Amino acid sequence: MLRRVLAAGLALIFPFSLLINEAGAQESPPIRVRVNEVIVPVTVTDEKGRFVTDLEKNDFHITDEGQPQNISYFSRDRNQPVVVGFLVDMSNGMKIHWDKYREALSDMVQNLLPGDKKYAGYLITYGNVAQLEVDTSSDPEKMLDKISKMKPGGGSALFDAVYASCLNRKVVNGEPFEPRRILIVLGDGHDTASKHSLAEVLEIAQRNLVTIYGMSTIAFGFATEGDDNLRRLCEETGGRVEYPLNSLYKDVSGYLSKPSDDGNYVFTVGGGGYAGEISSGIYHAIADIAGEITTQYVLRYTPDATAAANDKVFHNIKVAVDLPNVKIRFRKGYYPAPVGG
Repeated sequence: MLRRVLAAGLALIFPFSLLINEAGAQESPPIRVRVNEVIVPVTVTDEKGRFVTDLEKNDFHITDEGQPQNISYFSRDRNQPVVVGFLVDMSNGMKIHWDKYREALSDMVQNLLPGDKKYAGYLITYGNVAQLEVDTSSDPEKMLDKISKMKPGGGSALFDAVYASCLNRKVVNGEPFEPRRILIVLGDGHDTASKHSLAEVLEIAQRNLVTIYGMSTIAFGFATEGDDNLRRLCEETGGRVEYPLNSLYKDVSGYLSKPSDDGNYVFTVGGGGYAGEISSGIYHAIADIAGEITTQYVLRYTPDATAAANDKVFHNIKVAVDLPNVKIRFRKGYYPAPVGG
């Protein structure tokens, strides 16, 4: 399976609260740092979904609440430190393909946590409640051991899991500037058990400078209201959703023309061809998320003093490039003040 060291980019917005914990050899009250700067990682793809990686600073344009901004910093660095939270749906709906997803989750952990101190991660499961299973660490072994023993069953408290990822874990010295923060949600976006609402956790994620990616477990031909939740969490924070099970039959002509008791599918459920297609889809989803993270541009700008002073107002930003027929992905905006600031 895929074995690549990933660097991550996500949209970072300042001012922020920089928390130094035991990873930074301090346990005193949190240090708060306020810096009037907005940092926006951007992904650019062409009409075929291929990453565009050769753009320069002058190709980009940013507006903050409709006002053009001067880009003060530009980078195409592919080796940026990251703290990644793995949020794993443990509800009953995960049972059917759990072995495949457990393997995929292990692959992602090993990709993102190669043993280098620059890269750290943590594991949160969510069934009837959200549970921090493994706290922030650069060592993947505890996480891999925990994953090997997990079994799905119960409800789904996705929103509480996002909340916990932002506020209830150890913080690495330097977050959220370096290393940066991302979440990868493995689930279908459905929520049946959370105490927190979608709007609440979306704001918490935006204030805590998190970019969210999703690996959806929605199967081909099915739809769920949770998909809208997952899409919104990802797209409004600058990430996106992969659907590894949603294209099992995209290359099969007339797959519904062969009736069977399993549901008129060319690939027999439980058969080798079916399992192979699932594995292939998940493998490519991992690669696509990795590619998204490692091919981002990082832009910075300083908004005018009047705009920056309004801590409680969400600022909408837009990014454009001087290139036709491309798709640009970036977070939708930011809050000038940190949580509780």
